[in-house]
Amino acid sequence: MPADPDPTVFPLDHLALRGERQALALVLKHATLSHEALNARVGLLAGWLKSQVPGSGARIATWLPKTELSCLMPLAAVRAGLVHVPVNPLLKRAQVAHILADSGASLLIANKGRLDTLEPADIACPAFDEPAAWGEAEALGKDLPPSNAAPDSLAAILYTSGSTGRPKGVMLSQANLWLGAVSVAHYLKLTPEDRVLAVLPLAFDYGQNQLLSTWYAGGAVVPLDYLTPRDVMKAVDRHAVTTIAAVPPLWLQLAELDWPLEIATHLKRLTNSGGALTSSLVRALRTKFPQADLYAMYGLTEAFRSTFLDPALVDAHPTSIGTAIPFAEILVVNDAGQEAAPDEEGELVHTGPLVAQGYWQDESRTAERFKPAPAFAKLGGMAVWSGDRVRRDAQGLLHFVGRRDAMIKTSGNRVSPQEVEEAAIATGLVAEAVALGLPDPQLGAAIHLVARATPGALPDDLIPALTRALPNFMVPRHVHWRDVMPVGPNGKLDRVALAAELSAQLSQEPTP
Repeated sequence: MPADPDPTVFPLDHLALRGERQALALVLKHATLSHEALNARVGLLAGWLKSQVPGSGARIATWLPKTELSCLMPLAAVRAGLVHVPVNPLLKRAQVAHILADSGASLLIANKGRLDTLEPADIACPAFDEPAAWGEAEALGKDLPPSNAAPDSLAAILYTSGSTGRPKGVMLSQANLWLGAVSVAHYLKLTPEDRVLAVLPLAFDYGQNQLLSTWYAGGAVVPLDYLTPRDVMKAVDRHAVTTIAAVPPLWLQLAELDWPLEIATHLKRLTNSGGALTSSLVRALRTKFPQADLYAMYGLTEAFRSTFLDPALVDAHPTSIGTAIPFAEILVVNDAGQEAAPDEEGELVHTGPLVAQGYWQDESRTAERFKPAPAFAKLGGMAVWSGDRVRRDAQGLLHFVGRRDAMIKTSGNRVSPQEVEEAAIATGLVAEAVALGLPDPQLGAAIHLVARATPGALPDDLIPALTRALPNFMVPRHVHWRDVMPVGPNGKLDRVALAAELSAQLSQEPTP
């Protein structure tokens, strides 16, 4: 890896100045932008935003697919002294209305189809569709120069998917986003020659970093709204893509495709976050793309990204989440509040300059998650107490155990859903799995497994196989087979929807 990355923080919109002026920066459906053109379009959009919302610090919301405006807005908003609120295009009216109201958005830009789904009471600010916004910006012709925003000034509010309630807005500063881009570009070893396929939602912290880290490195982004995994393969072929960032459900679908050698060899790196890789998926990706570096990563929106696994270690440690990324200090704190010993389970605590500023207008939830770092931390300051349970092995590599609030308590035992899921996939009978604990009068909670079978597998073989692999208290009492597993707005398997569906089914069953 190169020398330590530069910790100097610039205003976020200076990323538009990083690349070689005539080098490719953005590959859209019907146009391309060089880095020079990217900076010019950011300035034009910022000038129009400033004319619409002349004050500083106001929130500007976008509810768009991966268009030119949605790609440029993270830079244009801060150049205009505003705060960007990207709304996931997969969200529906009620969730969008909540985000607009909660953020106090002063402007919304969406496409006409999405705007037509909103009721008058849902929106209290001016709204534009994207063609109208660009039309006014070009007619105004006001070009703002690069900004001089303070490193700690608010740059964006990213709303979580709301898996534990209504979406909450994570406040990210210029420094959070800039240093996140520097860190990822550094450890992925991105170069100006790289073309990064942006398949993840731009409202997702991992998705937005696809843009920022690539532009920091001087490379090019290829945004893609795909319908099928084959669309991803076609884009890799068409644009000679070198890098894909994805979450496990998509990686599994891509690994199941038949990749021609001439397409597969374009890829130099594969990066995963948003869920743990399984040993079988790692083997499949390494077999399908042997020339590509595979990066397993762990992150949370409140601190952007925490760890990565060196690709040289992935074959020997396929389920590890690695070690701290640049600018992060990662601690494992045991239940006594002390630094956990090797292989002792504890809570992952992240401290350092990537820690966000808290939740927008939510002091109580901020106080629950953002607390002072423990006394043994080197960086100190405010830390994110993740709620995720991990262990650090004797080699210093971290391993995800599960979320404290997701642990299943059955027959007096604490069971990690991830451990049950991994065991199911390890049988070779299951391609995807979600383990849930649902109320049971005898057990407290019974383990339900929702699974998609591998081609040709016999479903009746699963429970006997799990009985051989797991202690009795960890063997699912119920298995629910699905042809397709549901995914949430960020592309992850939708545990909340599955739990609600199964709970509703159980409530309608007669009591024995």
